[in-house]
Order: sequence, then structure tokens, then C-alpha cells
Amino acid sequence: MLDLWRILLGAGIALGVLVTGLILWSVLRYRRPRGAEPGQLPKQVGANIPIEVFYTVVPLVIVAVLFVLTLRTQDRVTRLSDTPDLGVEVTGFQWGWRFRYPAQGVTVVGDANQPPTLVVPVGASVRLRLVAADVIHSFFVPSFLVKQDMIPGVDNSLEVRPTETGRFPGVCAEFCGIDHWRMKFDVEVVTPEAFEVFLAEQQRVPGGRGPDATGPGDVGRQARVVR
Repeated sequence: MLDLWRILLGAGIALGVLVTGLILWSVLRYRRPRGAEPGQLPKQVGANIPIEVFYTVVPLVIVAVLFVLTLRTQDRVTRLSDTPDLGVEVTGFQWGWRFRYPAQGVTVVGDANQPPTLVVPVGASVRLRLVAADVIHSFFVPSFLVKQDMIPGVDNSLEVRPTETGRFPGVCAEFCGIDHWRMKFDVEVVTPEAFEVFLAEQQRVPGGRGPDATGPGDVGRQARVVR
């Protein structure tokens, strides 16, 4: 995704410089000469077929190339593996998030007042099943360079493979109501050993945060991370 962004940025800069340069050249080259009569125009040309074909074909080729590059990148970014290392169900609701680890029997819930933390192991392929409990939301972690909409009744999934440990902020990137701006969360990428400790601690939480924990109303148990 970053490589594609660099290509698009470079193409945009190159085209911007070219167009601006041609405009400035035209302004200077065909400006009214000194002593010209008011309203006097430079020599007029009715048509130039080679130039017209050129500036029609070249933009089409540029758009086609960028389209193919974008399509290939999107295919790679949205590709799902057959056997991900970890599966997490991500549910967005007004105005919070629930992260459920079904295979491990762990659920972390938070709201606008106490944003939750999604904990994942570094180097692992993590399949995120995206669910909207009420209206359209969007799962967006800027450091992942990818986001995915969460639409009621639509089964969307996203797979990521974090390459470094750390804490990365996430937000809802789709306007979903009055408190949309408060709908935040964190992603904590930890070592595999720390992730196992996290799971063990969550499984010992009194009252249970297993796969049957549902609330968005049952809010506030944060993921404790051992670094």
C-alpha cells in the first residue's frame, strides 16, 4: 500500500509540474507583444490532430496503468489466507468496540468513555471478522495503511500481519452519529509470549469474559498487556 501511495504521489507531482510548466510557457510565449493593438490576437490554428491524439491517448494510458497497479495492490491487501494464526471478531457499535477471540474464550469490550485494546502477537496472520451491531462503521488503524467498512448484514473480513511491537491507535472512519469522533481503540502488538500471558490473565477475569460475553452494555474490561 505504501509503495502504491508513493507511485501515485510521484505521478501526481510529475503531472502537476508538467501542466503548470505548459501553462507558464503558454502565458509567456504567447503574451501580447509590446506595441500590439488592443484586442490583437496571436496567430490562430484551427486544429492539430497529432497533438490532440497525444493528449487524449497519454492520459488514458496513465489512468489505465494506475488502475492496474491499484487493482493488484487491493487484491494483495484484501487477500485472506486459508489458515490464519489468529481469529478475532471485531464488533463496532455506537459508540464503542468489542474484540472477541472465539477460539481462546476471551472478549474485550470498551466504549467512548473507556476505549478498548485489541491485543495481537507480532508476526502472526490475524483474521479480523468485522461486524456492525447497528449502523455502518469502519475499522481503521492508520499504521496498518488499510481500512475496511463494517456494514450491518455484510460479512467483511480483513487480515493483517503486524511486523513490529508497539501501541497503534485506531478509530471508526465512517461517520456513524453524534459521538462518532469518540469511537476510538488501540491495537497493542506484543511478543507471542506476552500474548499468551494476556490470554491467560483475561481468562482468569472474575465473571468471565468468554465467548458468550455480548454487551455493548457490558463495557470497560480493558486488555491488560504484559510487555
